[in-house]
Amino acid sequence: MIDPKVLRTDPDRVRRSQKARGESVSLVDELLAADEARRSGISSFETLRAEQKDLGRQVAKATGDEKAALLARTKELAAQVKQAQADADAAEARHLELSKQLGNLVIDGVPEGGEEDGVVLESHGTPRDFAAEGFEPRDHLELGEMLGAIDMERGAKVSGSRFYYLTGPGALLELALSQFALSKVLEWGFTPMIPPSLVKPAAMEGTGFLGQAAQDVYRLEADDLYLVGTAEVPLAAYHSDEILDASTLPRHYAGLSPAFRREAGSYGKDTRGIFRVHWFDKWELFVYCDPDQAEAEHDRLLQFEKEFLTALEIPFQVLDVASGDLGLSAARKFDCYAWLPTQSRYREVTSTSNCTEFQARRLGIRARFDDGVRPLATLNGTLCAMTRMIIMLLENHQQADGSVRIPEALRPYLGGRESFTPVEVH
Repeated sequence: MIDPKVLRTDPDRVRRSQKARGESVSLVDELLAADEARRSGISSFETLRAEQKDLGRQVAKATGDEKAALLARTKELAAQVKQAQADADAAEARHLELSKQLGNLVIDGVPEGGEEDGVVLESHGTPRDFAAEGFEPRDHLELGEMLGAIDMERGAKVSGSRFYYLTGPGALLELALSQFALSKVLEWGFTPMIPPSLVKPAAMEGTGFLGQAAQDVYRLEADDLYLVGTAEVPLAAYHSDEILDASTLPRHYAGLSPAFRREAGSYGKDTRGIFRVHWFDKWELFVYCDPDQAEAEHDRLLQFEKEFLTALEIPFQVLDVASGDLGLSAARKFDCYAWLPTQSRYREVTSTSNCTEFQARRLGIRARFDDGVRPLATLNGTLCAMTRMIIMLLENHQQADGSVRIPEALRPYLGGRESFTPVEVH
């Protein structure tokens, strides 16, 4: 959630942010009224409670008729205090409910608009001209089946639509990507982590995934636990309700976990192959830092993602995501879109978000700075979503005979192998 002082002192800034997101501007006025009611309720309760305590002292000293009158007032006041407490609690609950609906403040300079309005900041690599090479590129599923790398039919048989098996070369590619990612996060100074993939509601809500993204979340009702859609959730909640020493900042974590997504709003979209699935494995980068360092850390996360894609020899573009396409927690987000030959367009493969103090406030994460204890900033970045990266490797490095060249960066993790070749699949 945002700093309540900003809401009180500069509500127009919050209104501009909501408008840029395409979200309710009237929510700001509702929240201002709720904040006033909350503070008024607390003040009324405290005034009555102070009178109650003072009355208690007077009763102890009084006698006769005076004591009887004071006792009568005490009984009357007890009922008023109880009601004031209930009113204050209700006002607090209403304020909290509205606060959780308010998105993070969009950083100045973020392009306005929706999903199609992101601004391309830079391009890297040159897409191959398959026509000049004399053949029509195959899509990742055809290649995956030829190589014995992807089995969608049995995935659907066992688990349903949008599930799959990675077999042979497919499994080897994922393991190689994971090992390569691990080597890079260690090189960059991140602490590798294997976080839990089941989390309590507080962790999911604290990171902002029970708001607009709730329809894509899997919930285990019998246990009141959620399956995470990204390691961002357990990594963000790792230090929940803690006060960190500012001298230990920034802290850099890299988590490997499965990601589960219902894809509730994607009916009919990307139904072929493994581009949009209900489960995949992913390396996620996460940073805790001084809010003053957040933008610099955001740039670093983007550089790491660019370095990873460049090493895999995949053409890509960097987008500054438009305000209306930001998640609840993000104040700014950069996406990397890789070239997908059979669609003749760039598709999203990585993203990195600056969440400023938003998640830390919701999760109760603070640091002890020279000027006192206050919330820190959190940032996240997808380094390698396995299924999409495998798609890009297969399509961009395919050869006319159906084989797929392995980029040099991955060869050490595949015993020096230079390519995968088609096999007869049974």
